[in-house]
Amino acid sequence: MNKEVVPACDIKHKDSIEGLACELIRMEATTSERINASIGYCAEWLRQRGLTITLLENQGLMSLVCIVNEEREGPTIILNGHVDVVSAASEDFSPRIEERKLFGRGSYDMLGSVAAMMHAMVDLSKMDLLVKIMLCIVPDEERGGFDGTGFLVDQGYRGEIAICGEPTNYKIAVQAKGVLQLKMEVSGIAAHGSRPWLGENAIFKAMKYCEAIEAIEQIQKTNLFFTRPSFNLSKIEAGKGINQVPDQCTFHLDIRYLPGEEVSEIIEQIQRAAPDANLEILAQGAPVLTDEGHPYVVQLKQVTEHFLNRKIEFFGQDGTADTRFYANYGIPAIEFGPVGAGHHGPEEYVEIESLYSFKEILKLFAINLVKMEE
Repeated sequence: MNKEVVPACDIKHKDSIEGLACELIRMEATTSERINASIGYCAEWLRQRGLTITLLENQGLMSLVCIVNEEREGPTIILNGHVDVVSAASEDFSPRIEERKLFGRGSYDMLGSVAAMMHAMVDLSKMDLLVKIMLCIVPDEERGGFDGTGFLVDQGYRGEIAICGEPTNYKIAVQAKGVLQLKMEVSGIAAHGSRPWLGENAIFKAMKYCEAIEAIEQIQKTNLFFTRPSFNLSKIEAGKGINQVPDQCTFHLDIRYLPGEEVSEIIEQIQRAAPDANLEILAQGAPVLTDEGHPYVVQLKQVTEHFLNRKIEFFGQDGTADTRFYANYGIPAIEFGPVGAGHHGPEEYVEIESLYSFKEILKLFAINLVKMEE
């Protein structure tokens, strides 16, 4: 039986969720210029449907904020999505539909979610709700999120709950690991390669330090959602010649530590494990620790279970997302998105039906949140 394959250029209904997602995929939002063009496209799409848009620029990148029912006094639901995607081959930006799956770079992470959120905003703008819904479309989650969501949150664009539409297959991520990326430099003593005992090999020394760092208490802990932190030796540079004992070694560590741990304690333990190494912090991001018993989080879970007629799991996310910027302000923040697979890969896809279900779940959540507040 032949599979039905529909190239992007043949998709007739560009006002559909999948049609909008295809347009965003084709934007190839991997550079500042293309990202800003994608944000501009989203702004115009929303304006044409009667919504009011605020565009903010930070460090040359545009972010979009759209608020429905802004005059209401009820709680604010934040819907957050990013349009930037990781680089790929040119053919990955030519979306196709095959067996009700939308293939293309960013379809799952997370342009399908962005398109569904935009459609949800149009529908919600026509409803008489007491809650406010704030859509934030941001430019740089894949690069760290500091110039997009981080900037918006610091500017006061906050609410009572934040839903980042990251790819989760309807599961709800209430925790996410923190990020600690380090550059460490170790010194040894140079010597001739034929007489290594006369020197001190900086590479061997660095490897011993890596083993000692991996063994510290905070790198071995577990909790309800994680079997372990993440510890990755990602880069190493050393040596000037094959016949010489290296006297310098630089290595990079990417550590994702568990929620509830203090990064200052982790750094202190690392310095004890590598006492004479020079340590430089390259990047640091706080973990997310959202209470799964928070009433709004429970409400989202119940609405999703009712709509899908099945149980929904809470889980912890190994990677990091823009939820951490909301969590820094004490806002319950979760990752929750549609069904798909292969994000950041050549066969990335999102199930089209799940985009429509995702949109309806968001709408029902807003409606039921009002009922709960009443």
